[in-house]
Amino acid sequence: MSAEHEHARPPRTVLENKIRERRQTLEEFADYAEQFAREHGEPGTLSVRHLKRLVAGQGTHGQPLGRPRPATARLLERIFDMSIDKLLSPPTPAQDEHDDERELRRMLHTAARIDGTALDLLREQLNATRRLDRQLGAPIAHDEVLTKTRQVTQLLHHSLTPATRSQLAALLSELCSLAGWQALDMGQMRTAWQHYERGRMAVSETEQPAYRAHTIAGQAFVLIDLGDTTNAATLLATTREHTGRTTSPLMRAWLAAAHGETLAADGQPHASMHAFDQAHALLPRDLGDTEGPYVALDPIHLARWRGNALARTSNLGATDVLSTALRQLDPTFTRAETALHADIATAYTALTDHERAAYHARRAEQLATEIGSTRQQRRISAFGALPA
Repeated sequence: MSAEHEHARPPRTVLENKIRERRQTLEEFADYAEQFAREHGEPGTLSVRHLKRLVAGQGTHGQPLGRPRPATARLLERIFDMSIDKLLSPPTPAQDEHDDERELRRMLHTAARIDGTALDLLREQLNATRRLDRQLGAPIAHDEVLTKTRQVTQLLHHSLTPATRSQLAALLSELCSLAGWQALDMGQMRTAWQHYERGRMAVSETEQPAYRAHTIAGQAFVLIDLGDTTNAATLLATTREHTGRTTSPLMRAWLAAAHGETLAADGQPHASMHAFDQAHALLPRDLGDTEGPYVALDPIHLARWRGNALARTSNLGATDVLSTALRQLDPTFTRAETALHADIATAYTALTDHERAAYHARRAEQLATEIGSTRQQRRISAFGALPA
């Protein structure tokens, strides 16, 4: 039976009705539930075949449906914030219609109350979460980012004012980019890509190209981790070309540095250093410009980024650049410190200074474990057994 015919008949359970309200097919919802389970540490699973039985309220041949496994029940309860018994019960058409209208009116009224003060508060909450993320790691802050992403998505979808929609879209783009970076750090590359893609779709509501460029750069980092470095470098080159001078000098510097990382990963050291030279020239002295998406870029962060590229290409000057950046780094940037130690270990390995390489690899391993960085743990595992 086609999805169109499925939606033509009345829902058999509250669960089926809720999935329809999300405008998802059963296949799409099963994929979403799988992603939700990964991101929230839920052990429950949900195949399309099982989901079909649950939404029907009975087995394949009409036999009574038993309760799902506790893990599956908990997964559905968390997604819908509703008991499994309620989800598997038949819907009450009149009541559902009334509730549906009431919920729509509520969301429209809520979105209409969004003003400049509320938007500033949402941005402050994002900044606070971003601080927790960089210092304590993605596992601490990821759930909060996902919750805020859903809230802002709901507000955006029900806002009627173009100016408000534009600002909510920009905020949603930043939330999706942060969620994507967190997922990448936790080793969830497919999920990271999907977050960045949602961010790209959100920026269609705003006329600020910096937000689109920011999310595309995030996808380039995913491509690097996938080993598709050529496409990563091409993607950043195209993005820089299309963006041109339409963004702030700080954003153009950040994009140049991001391009430099992709070029280094692709084995193009000279082109990489040229991109970093461009980033250095573009970086404004006054970093108070907050136009566009948040980027952590100042002379110290640019130096550690350049050092990463030097280490990738086995440049003998990498250790000096990276060690200086490590000494000057703001200690609240724990994830950045972790990456720096891993980069320094890589650089010393290229110099066959295995004692110093092991020291920094151990420190990187310790920090990566503390902040739950699967991405850095994978890098460190490439060093093999570390001497005590």
